Amino acid sequence: MLAAAYRHVCRHSNTHRALLKCFTVSGCARSLSSTRFDPTIREFVSRLAQKQPSFPVASKDVHVLSQPSEFYQNLLNIIRRARRRIFLSSLYIGFSETELVGALDDALRRNPGLHLYLNLDYNRSTRPGPTSPILALLPLLRNHEHRVHISLFKSPKLSGMTAKIIPPRFNEGWGTWHAKIYGSDDDVMISGANLNKAYFSNRQDRYLHFSAQPALADYCFSFLRTVSSFSYRVLANSATDEPVFHWEDTTTLPWQIQSKAERALSQFQMKHLLSSVSQQSSKEQANASDILIFPVIQAGQFDVREEEHTLTMLFDHLASREHRIDQQPVMNLTSGYFGLSKQYQDLILKSNVGCSITAASPKANGFYGSGGLSGLIPEGYTLLEQRFMRAVKAASRPSPSNIAGSHNVNLREWERDGWTYHAKGIWLSPSVDTPPVLTLFGSTNLNSRSANLDTELSFVMVTSSGSLRQKLQEEIQALHRWTVPWRGGERKVRCRTKAIVGLVGGML
Repeated sequence: MLAAAYRHVCRHSNTHRALLKCFTVSGCARSLSSTRFDPTIREFVSRLAQKQPSFPVASKDVHVLSQPSEFYQNLLNIIRRARRRIFLSSLYIGFSETELVGALDDALRRNPGLHLYLNLDYNRSTRPGPTSPILALLPLLRNHEHRVHISLFKSPKLSGMTAKIIPPRFNEGWGTWHAKIYGSDDDVMISGANLNKAYFSNRQDRYLHFSAQPALADYCFSFLRTVSSFSYRVLANSATDEPVFHWEDTTTLPWQIQSKAERALSQFQMKHLLSSVSQQSSKEQANASDILIFPVIQAGQFDVREEEHTLTMLFDHLASREHRIDQQPVMNLTSGYFGLSKQYQDLILKSNVGCSITAASPKANGFYGSGGLSGLIPEGYTLLEQRFMRAVKAASRPSPSNIAGSHNVNLREWERDGWTYHAKGIWLSPSVDTPPVLTLFGSTNLNSRSANLDTELSFVMVTSSGSLRQKLQEEIQALHRWTVPWRGGERKVRCRTKAIVGLVGGML
C-alpha cells in the first residue's frame, strides 16, 4: 500500500503541497504516540509526524558539543574511523585546510573500499585566484579518481547577463548551497559551521553529533545524492591544473532546474515519510526512544518551505493551548545574521510565547572590518535589528533586559573578544524555569535569505530525556555567557547603508 501511494504521488503530483495532500487523503497518515513528551508539545509532535519524516534516537547516542575545537576534533575522528563512506556538505572547504584534506586523503589510502562525497556551493568554492577553495580538492580527485565525488550546487536565481556582470564575491547573494552535514558510515554531525579555520577555532556555532544512527545517516547521505542530481560534478583535468565542471543532465539547463529541484526534493521527502510510516508501524522502537528527529528542508527558490510550515504549526499549536499562569512556554532563538523573515517576525510578535533572542554584535559579525561594501554588512544588521525592535514596541511586547516575564520579547547581543558568532537555532521550554523539550538546529539562519534564497536542511528534535534536556539548557547558558543587553538602538546607521539595505533587501 505504501509503495503504491509513493508511485502515485510521483506520477501525479508536481509540488510539495500536492504530495502531502495526496499522502494524507490516501489514508496512510500515521498516528504516532507522543504521550511520553511534555504536554506543551504532544499534539504538535503528533501533527508533525504526519507531515515530515522522523527518526527515533536514544539519548545516549546524542552528543551536544560546545566548542569549535571539539567540532573539529570530532570531525577528524569520524573521518579517521570511516570504512565505507564519508559524506560532507558545507558552503565551502577553505583552501588552507591542509590537515582536513590530508585526513581525507589518508582515510582513502587506508581503505580501498571507502568513497568520499562532497556537496559544496559552486560560487563560493570557485572564487578566482590562486587560493580558490576548489583547487585544494584537486589532489583528492587525482589520487582517488573513482572514489571522490564532488558536487557543486549553483543557484539558478542568477543567470544570463546579470550573472556575467556581478563580481564573484557578490554572486552568492542570489542564493547558496547552505546545508551543513558531516558524516561517515553511520555517524553524522549537524552544525551551522563551515569547513574553514575560523570555524575550528574562534567562530562560535552549534554542533550535535549522532553516533551509530544508520537510518539518520542514510537519510542525510541520500539527501546529498539527491541534490547532486541537479548540481555540477567536478572532474580533474589530467592535462592542466584546472578543474572541469561537468553538467551531466542533458535534458535540463543549469539555470532552469527549478522544476526538477522542486520535484526531486518533494519526492525525496515523501519517500522518507512513507519509510518512516512503514518502520514505525510496529511502534516498539519509536515509542521506546526518548528522542524524535524531524528533518525539514527549506528551499524557497524551489517552493519547498518545510521549515516555514513547521514553525507556523508550532506557533499555532502554542497559541491554541491554554497554559497555566506559572507555566508559560519560553522560546530561545539565536542567529548570527539576525534579520527575521516577515513571516517569522509576525509569528513571534503575534504569539503569546516569551522569546529571548541572541544576535551577533557588530564586532562578532564575520564581516566586521571587511573592506569595501561587505564592511557595511554589520551595520546593515543593526538597521534590521532596529526595525525589529520598533515592531516589538508597536506590538506592545515589552523587552526588558531580563525575560523573566512570560510574554516578553527580548533581544541581546553576543560579543567575545577575538571571536565571531555564527550560531543559529531555537529552543522551546515549557516554562522559564524548565529545560528545553524541543530544539531546531542545522543550517538555517532564520532570516529572509534562509527563507527565500539559500537551500537549507535543518532538524526539529523533541525529547523526553532529562539528561539531554539538561545538556540543551547548558548549551543555551554557554551561549548566554557572552551576551549583553542589545545596544543597537544607540548605534548610528549611515544613509548609504540604509540605501544598500533597501536595494538588496532579503539578500543580507
